[in-house]
Amino acid sequence: MTSPLGPMPSLNALRAFEAASRHLNFRLAGLELGVTQGAVAQQIRALEAALGLKLFERHPRTLVLTHNGQRYATGVRRAFEMLADATQGLRPEPLHVTVSVTPTFATKWLIPRLADYTRLHPGVDLRILATEHLSHFQTEAVDLAVRYGRPPFGPGLTADLLFEECLVAVGSPLLLRRSGPPGTAGDIGRYVLLHDSQSPWADYLAQHTPPAPGASDPTPQAIWFNQTTLAIDAALTGQGLALVQKDFVAQDLSTGRLAKVFEEEAHTGAGYYLVAPRKQRAPEVVAGVRAWLRSQAGA
Repeated sequence: MTSPLGPMPSLNALRAFEAASRHLNFRLAGLELGVTQGAVAQQIRALEAALGLKLFERHPRTLVLTHNGQRYATGVRRAFEMLADATQGLRPEPLHVTVSVTPTFATKWLIPRLADYTRLHPGVDLRILATEHLSHFQTEAVDLAVRYGRPPFGPGLTADLLFEECLVAVGSPLLLRRSGPPGTAGDIGRYVLLHDSQSPWADYLAQHTPPAPGASDPTPQAIWFNQTTLAIDAALTGQGLALVQKDFVAQDLSTGRLAKVFEEEAHTGAGYYLVAPRKQRAPEVVAGVRAWLRSQAGA
């Protein structure tokens, strides 16, 4: 029976021609297709014979498409792209959830836990959007966001507490041994204080360190960072003391890379919340990721 499409060249010959038309080299086309240079040349000769047209001009070190070869290459490439699109259209879109977090939350809390996520959710890709600006759920296709502050965060949004803000003063053990542990507010003057947008050092010291007897407390030198993760990294390298969320340095404290300067912790009443729109494009998938995040936070 005659094909309704009419006589067609072999698919292997067309693949060889399409690859050779891009590389203008039979050897490189063969490497791409996993066959020998001779096999590509043979396929091209058979194709030219079937068409009754010359597709390439052969030169000592290169190939040049003929006018007919250029026209044919454009059509063949378009046909392969249509085949690829048709095949892709049969496959369901991979499930994914986009989570917006700050760079500090990503590096100091989320990334160390991702191995557990991939083990438990092999069929759902997690897309991490790490940014300091407030992401928009609709315009940026964000499914979940971790936001610092106090609810409510806006109409049509749900908010689940991951963990309360609990600030601890930390420094490298080497720095504390070298400069001596501070006992009073006056002792802090021996240290550089590392600040970020969420480190109320003045309030913390006023609450948790007694004033130096009979002397005015010196003003400590300060370094300011726009991200908490930078203040933590500076503390790790012995540059000064950082006042940061306890959950972000829990691993460093447990391994001894950082040590608490004071045992006192500061609870501010704020917290880190998992925020999401009430209407979700894939509610069951998003609910699974939300449950995993809450379990990791012990919420």
